[in-house]
Amino acid sequence: MSRNIIETIMGGVVLLVAAAFVVFAFSSSGVQTISGYQVRAVFDDATGINPGADVRMSGVKVGTVTDQALDPQTFFAEVTLSIDEAIQLPQDTSARIVPEGLLGGNYVELQPGGALENIEPGGTIEYTQGAINVIDLLGRFIFGGADGGSGSLPGSDNGGFGAQGPS
Repeated sequence: MSRNIIETIMGGVVLLVAAAFVVFAFSSSGVQTISGYQVRAVFDDATGINPGADVRMSGVKVGTVTDQALDPQTFFAEVTLSIDEAIQLPQDTSARIVPEGLLGGNYVELQPGGALENIEPGGTIEYTQGAINVIDLLGRFIFGGADGGSGSLPGSDNGGFGAQGPS
């Protein structure tokens, strides 16, 4: 009978330690949303961007992706960004989707322009660049680009047969 009580107490201790670990991990991860004014950006490819993704300027988080939708007329991705109230974006600000690392996710990087007027809340960032498909780039590099990977050297006219042509 006392063995059941000890097992129950140990199970409770394990659950408390697990709950404390989850709370610690969440509080130290820096995951937070930034509330502020909303702006919109339209991308041809928004791969890897989901609500909650970071919006950064000069490597510093200044906002959060709050929504994304597909425009049924243009078939472009409309991404809504929440930008910190303290950051006023010039009208010629550009946005691009960049990878966080080889195995990490993507985030939106903002490059401020030099315009004197600012983007109004609810406005649109006009200059955007969509996500870069790293797998596609790697495939083009390995297999010789869009020409089908003939294997010939640049400037040579050997038809892709190496150092000697066909006999």
